[in-house]
Amino acid sequence: MKNIAPDIARQRLLIEGFYTINADRKTIEEYFELITKSLKLKMYCKPIIFSPGGEGKEINQGYGAFVPLIDSGISVYIWSNAKFFSLIIYTCKNFNEKEAIRTTKSFFKATKIVSQSF
Repeated sequence: MKNIAPDIARQRLLIEGFYTINADRKTIEEYFELITKSLKLKMYCKPIIFSPGGEGKEINQGYGAFVPLIDSGISVYIWSNAKFFSLIIYTCKNFNEKEAIRTTKSFFKATKIVSQSF
């Protein structure tokens, strides 16, 4: 992707995978605590975590969550029935992508994981 704003620092990382842990609201809060600490990022308020609770398609049931950071934010999406997650770390500060992937894979006890920076 062409960088049309080279004077604005930003780093983006998409991570997706299949998890083997029990993923619920508490799990998502714990992930946000761990990943921000691991990447030396700072949350400036509590995460927003929501679940449509039976609305929409059965395959899409799960959680959506966002935590604002001093340097942007992290979004996490959990498909409970498929045991699949998709998350985006978006910052205006550089972070270690390998650490983000390692921490995420370990936390979710992921059996399969892919990532893409953009």
